Amino acid sequence: MPDPDLVSQALARNLKRLRAERGHTLDALAARSGVSRGMIVQIEQGRTNPSVATVVRLGDALGVSIATLLDYEEGPDVRIIPGDQAVPLWSGESGGTGTLLHGIEAPGPLELWEWRMEPGEEYSSEPHPAGTVEIVRVDEGELTLVHDGTDHPVPAGSTVSFDASYAHVYRNAGERALRLTMVVSVPPPR
Repeated sequence: MPDPDLVSQALARNLKRLRAERGHTLDALAARSGVSRGMIVQIEQGRTNPSVATVVRLGDALGVSIATLLDYEEGPDVRIIPGDQAVPLWSGESGGTGTLLHGIEAPGPLELWEWRMEPGEEYSSEPHPAGTVEIVRVDEGELTLVHDGTDHPVPAGSTVSFDASYAHVYRNAGERALRLTMVVSVPPPR
């Protein structure tokens, strides 16, 4: 696992750079993202470890993936991310994790995730920008996907895709661990 200080400093550097490249003031980015100006200042100074939802809102407002915000290496056209360098961004109360495996801009943000959720854990996601889609492959267990208030059971071996511009929840209502792989595609900014 990468050093948390390295990831925090990368987020600080990349957020500040991307905000400047897009000509956003702190107040403008706060208004676009729904993240307070004070929180953005703390992130840009590397003084806080923001939630996944906060990083997602900032990425959406800037039109980049979480992977771009957390990229702590600048490298060649081919990037190999060793397993121990993947960035865990969500932790459940019972030990579940949501780990960003890789992400690119193609032409909008495209992210590959691995999630593990213990029985009873859930993650609630705010709606993403219009046009965002998610594809989820359930590797083990059964996912209960709550999409726009409706439960959809997704058993192991199944894949589901959906419009992620609606509120959605990933829930493990089963009695064994849930493991899934997810791709998130966000359209480029207009």
